Amino acid sequence: MCWPTNLGWVMGPILLYSCFLTGATLALYHGSPLGRGFGKFVQDAGVTVLGTVPSLVKAWKSTNCMDGLDWTEVRVFASTGESSNVDDDLWLSSRSYYSPIIECCGGTELASSYIQGSPLQPQAFGAFSNKSMTTGFVILDDHGNAYQPDDQPCIGEVGLFPIYMGSTDRLLNVDHEKVYFEGMPKYKGMRLRRHGDLIKRTVGGYYVVQGRADDTMNLGGIKASSVEIERVCDRADESVLETAAISISPVTGGPEQLVILAVLKKGHNTAADELKKKFTRAVHANLNPLFKVSFVRIVPEFPRTASNKLLRRVLRDQMRRELSLQSKL
Repeated sequence: MCWPTNLGWVMGPILLYSCFLTGATLALYHGSPLGRGFGKFVQDAGVTVLGTVPSLVKAWKSTNCMDGLDWTEVRVFASTGESSNVDDDLWLSSRSYYSPIIECCGGTELASSYIQGSPLQPQAFGAFSNKSMTTGFVILDDHGNAYQPDDQPCIGEVGLFPIYMGSTDRLLNVDHEKVYFEGMPKYKGMRLRRHGDLIKRTVGGYYVVQGRADDTMNLGGIKASSVEIERVCDRADESVLETAAISISPVTGGPEQLVILAVLKKGHNTAADELKKKFTRAVHANLNPLFKVSFVRIVPEFPRTASNKLLRRVLRDQMRRELSLQSKL
């Protein structure tokens, strides 16, 4: 088993513990997983279970660095840390006879995942097939009420049942109750635990993570998640490696403005104005014709956490300062 991670993130301890528990062999690679060297290690070590992060897969696919390598020993892929892209998942699965990709979503404070795929069920790219064992949760509407019945298609913030094996019950430097429970609604007498994910339950009963609830934006009175906008914009032009969607409130007041930041593939120099036109057309055709792309910025890379998660909050602060400075000028 091989899974690029670190011990400061939940996947590190889970990887070590699960390998010792099951007797699996842990494959250790010294170096960056972004390049061909890592791919050759996966090939030469005969890795059968390969864990990934979606941005890693996107980098492998866009740079073609894994071309010619034999990953057919891989029986199953796994993915966590970010929302997956269906096209990238299809590419990854094709590296080993279209092996399944097991999606996992949870958190360090839970010491596990609360939704994930199961090898016993049919899997869909970029989606989760089931709640994790012992996990209970509901999806909340805009008024904090749980959608009923609990198998209907819907989208909203997830509310976890408070009794959860392995979850934290105290924090070192902040109030645990305030962080995870204050302001959360009750369900069947239980105060729900806050996790912060926005998820969609599909017609077929699968779950799709739409990003963080605090990344939700209000565009013309309509709620939209950063992830769904990014999925559309990522496919709008072949020069785009990845995008980040944020909303900014104008300094002078008024409705939130949609800002798309883009990282281009190597060798491409598409202008921001051209991308703005393409992003606008894609958003109108696939999401809502009322959504307006106000600004497009091309950047060399995105700020990320140690576990490679995109820091939209940092991008939002940077753009807010930039627009504030322009307003003063």
